[in-house]
Amino acid sequence: MSMTFASARIVTKDVRALAGFYERITAIAPVFGSDEFAEIRTPSGTLAISSLRSSDRNGAGAATPGSNRSMVVEFIVEDVDKERARLASIVKDFVLEPPISPGATARCCSAIPTAT
Repeated sequence: MSMTFASARIVTKDVRALAGFYERITAIAPVFGSDEFAEIRTPSGTLAISSLRSSDRNGAGAATPGSNRSMVVEFIVEDVDKERARLASIVKDFVLEPPISPGATARCCSAIPTAT
């Protein structure tokens, strides 16, 4: 059996605000299926964003917006320090800063906005 990855989904209270946040980060316009669902489609995968009401239609209680800190969304960039500086005006909280040790994989992570 072969399986193809479709997307990772974040359930939020405000689809437009969260889609706008990821649009500012990625410079990729969200594709809205409705006011309750959007996708950020990148060459390597899709980040889906849906409302709680939309999520509940597929399985009531399966997700609760803003209640979980177990998802990490990572993006590959050419210069992580340059992107970190660019994102400083967009991202309120960085939860993991780029490493300073030579040869380490450079990455930084931000918390998902509290509007979720």
